[in-house]
Amino acid sequence: MRRITLWLLSTLTAVVLLFSYRTSTMGAGSPSTTTGAATATGGTGDGGGGGGGGTTYQGSVAPTRWGDVQVTITVADRRITAVEVPVYPDANGRDRQINARALPILTRETLAAQSADIDTVSGATVTSEGYKESLQAALDAAHLS
Repeated sequence: MRRITLWLLSTLTAVVLLFSYRTSTMGAGSPSTTTGAATATGGTGDGGGGGGGGTTYQGSVAPTRWGDVQVTITVADRRITAVEVPVYPDANGRDRQINARALPILTRETLAAQSADIDTVSGATVTSEGYKESLQAALDAAHLS
């Protein structure tokens, strides 16, 4: 009888511990207050120190399983001249590690392709899909798609 009681209590303890374990998917993502459609911001700059001016278009926030992704593009002469990703998953070390590798690749591919027709980055598929969704919204706002 004592062995059965010990076994039951240890099993119950293990079940409670398993259900209370927090995974990286719980509450992941960057806090973001921006949602909705893409927007365009100022843009006839004279290039004083930056990349030569242009108009900046902000893509919509794309919610993903690991957190929100948002892309901002700068367009001059109907060409994408700069890409920034102000919002991306960074809730834990693994997110930061993956995105430190993936975001420069996605940015480089965007500048080369001049469209959202880019490949996903292996190991960062979810972020890549969110990136492409937000990028397409920015391209739509810039009338480049």
